[in-house]
Amino acid sequence: MNCCMLTKNIQSDNEAKTFWQMGHLPTLIGAFLCFCVCSMCWLLIGGLGNHIAAEFKLSPSQKGLLTALPLLGGGVLRLPFGWMSDAIGAKRTGVIVLGLTAMPVLMGWLWANSYASLLVIAFLLGIGGASFVVALPMASRWYPPHFQGFAMGLAGLGLTGTLITTFFAPKLAEQVGWHSVFGLSLIPLALVAVLFIAFTKDAPGTPRKQTLSEFLDVLRERDMVLFSLFYGVTFGGFVGFASYLSILLGDQYGLTKVHAGELAALGVMAGSLMRPLGGLLSDRIGGIRMLNILFGVVALLTMGVAQLPALPFAVTLFVAAMACLGLGNGSVFQLMPHRYGKRVGVATGILGAAGSFGGFFLPTLLGWLKQVSGSYASGLAMLAALAVVALVILSVVQTEWVGVWIGKHGRVKEANAV
Repeated sequence: MNCCMLTKNIQSDNEAKTFWQMGHLPTLIGAFLCFCVCSMCWLLIGGLGNHIAAEFKLSPSQKGLLTALPLLGGGVLRLPFGWMSDAIGAKRTGVIVLGLTAMPVLMGWLWANSYASLLVIAFLLGIGGASFVVALPMASRWYPPHFQGFAMGLAGLGLTGTLITTFFAPKLAEQVGWHSVFGLSLIPLALVAVLFIAFTKDAPGTPRKQTLSEFLDVLRERDMVLFSLFYGVTFGGFVGFASYLSILLGDQYGLTKVHAGELAALGVMAGSLMRPLGGLLSDRIGGIRMLNILFGVVALLTMGVAQLPALPFAVTLFVAAMACLGLGNGSVFQLMPHRYGKRVGVATGILGAAGSFGGFFLPTLLGWLKQVSGSYASGLAMLAALAVVALVILSVVQTEWVGVWIGKHGRVKEANAV
């Protein structure tokens, strides 16, 4: 038995060395940094939500809508940017996204003087969320199929930019005001843009340009609808909580703005760091098996937090649920390249949009139900119900997928559909 374990460890070490010897490390790092800094800008309003809500005396439904609009903007804009990633190349698209992200950040610094102006800025911040459809395919195209889940997970680790915003934005706002936090965000955005332009490059053999009709064909496929549902639950649940959790904790438990941000950052950190692990574990044991487990666990955890327990228990449940959602994000994207092959850029755009729409749905629902019922319980219970629906559907469709374009439990199959 010890010999077998030693052999497995040697194989694992060799696989790790092989991964780092493959691909193009500067592009992998550049894709990560692009997604990181854009994600940081994307959730600025969520991180500053308690300060903004206090200044403009917002109702629960107004707070929900304001923090959800960047997610809606990200969902809408991921579709055209996903298509552009294939049509003109991921690097060119990334440069455009980085440049355009600066626009709403600048507006938040110099122009945000009313709730109406903030709604406009919030939607435009979705440009930063669209960086997702640049970073992930840009990184994965440098690696063979059996490493794509891990490569996408590492690039997807750029979602830690939301952690930077959630943790540091409230603290900075206490010192310099929330408008100035927008202005300070332009500094790392500019630095990353320079590095991205200088060091990244598109992988050789990048897929041919996709036509709009091909984009629409992928959008209409039943499997894409199902993938969108799964990612709407995992990424939508994670980013929805990342945007709104500090407000929820502040409202429900009477926490200060900074303390609520610190506790929310724990969940954001857990979900962000678990994403690459989700891709790696899915490469090894299968993405379908991972999602079957995770949807069930997420349903149980969110039903627990829907009981609105004491603060220590609530934070523990939120952190655990967001960690599972982060693992689920990596698992969905371990499966997706094997199903869509050379259409990965288009598929990433569609899935990214679905995840952002899910994220928009959650804060909006939580804020509206809080205003109507006076409690967050029913909104949290609905997320648990959606996780159960996703679990049931996955249990049915996996029998059609295994052996066709993916191996048993969602492991790599040599001949993938394109």
